[in-house]
Amino acid sequence: MKIVTVWDPFIRLFHWSVALLFILNFTVIEDGSALHDYVGYAVIALVSARLIWGFVGTRYARFDAFTPSRAQVVDHIGGLLKGEKGIHLSHNPLGALMVFNLLGALILLCFSGVAISQNVGAGSIAALIEGVHEFLANYVMFCVGLHVLGVFLDAGRTKVNLIGAMITGRKSVPGDH
Repeated sequence: MKIVTVWDPFIRLFHWSVALLFILNFTVIEDGSALHDYVGYAVIALVSARLIWGFVGTRYARFDAFTPSRAQVVDHIGGLLKGEKGIHLSHNPLGALMVFNLLGALILLCFSGVAISQNVGAGSIAALIEGVHEFLANYVMFCVGLHVLGVFLDAGRTKVNLIGAMITGRKSVPGDH
């Protein structure tokens, strides 16, 4: 086994901060409160910084390091079905798709929240925006659940401590990686 530094401090701080802020806004902080809005603005700032870091950041933080092709996704799924234990230094293809899915959903969630807090629209338009915001919040929570499940399944399959890697920044992988 060898130790590889994969996740830089910004990525780890981003990941755990967004997770905490989203969970707080989803479960604890009162919808429509000033604190709910401020937490949403913090998430917008973090996601914006992550988007920039995805182009200029460290090797494994850049989107081009883990954006999968269709063939890579198909091969990965085929390998999973065959019981292969393919290990990826960055995200595996399905994990990468989840990263993009969560970033996009968070952007839409935050901007629908901004529209609500700024009283964009009236009547049925305002109700529609609120409905979209609620749907997106539930969608993100569902995806977070899938993400956590995927992390546990992949860690069990590959024997790579993925949670530890997101805490320390380092992955312990077989020597041929």
